[in-house]
Amino acid sequence: MTQELFAKYSFLLDRTARKVKQYAQQQFKSGEFDVTVDQWLVLKNLSENELLSQTELANLVFKDHPTLTRIIDLLCKKGYVERITHPQDRRSFQLHLTESGVAKVTALKPKVLEIREKAWENLNETDFEEFKRILNTIYQNLDGQTIEE
Repeated sequence: MTQELFAKYSFLLDRTARKVKQYAQQQFKSGEFDVTVDQWLVLKNLSENELLSQTELANLVFKDHPTLTRIIDLLCKKGYVERITHPQDRRSFQLHLTESGVAKVTALKPKVLEIREKAWENLNETDFEEFKRILNTIYQNLDGQTIEE
């Protein structure tokens, strides 16, 4: 395959990922969710894990530390997340959802699923399996690990 074709496919992949995020962000804004897509990712990951350090959370949501710190600060200000001093290391902290954060995740989960389903309309099970295979191959080619879901 030529470099020109690789560039076209890379462009399609990037364009599609951006469009999915833009669509989700528009829906979050018009639905008055009180959080952004990135904030939702943090809330969702905290809801699926007990206590996480900022480093562990950064790895889960693919954000650098300064960006994640800003997101956490905003979520703490909104009352959805709190920092707890680490029991073995007073210099660091762990993150967890407040009751308000748990309620926010519970309320938003079905709405977020609806938003995600829009992107997947008109695709069948075979499409999904092939799509997953291709994306995992690309990810592995770049020295990543396969994500099974």
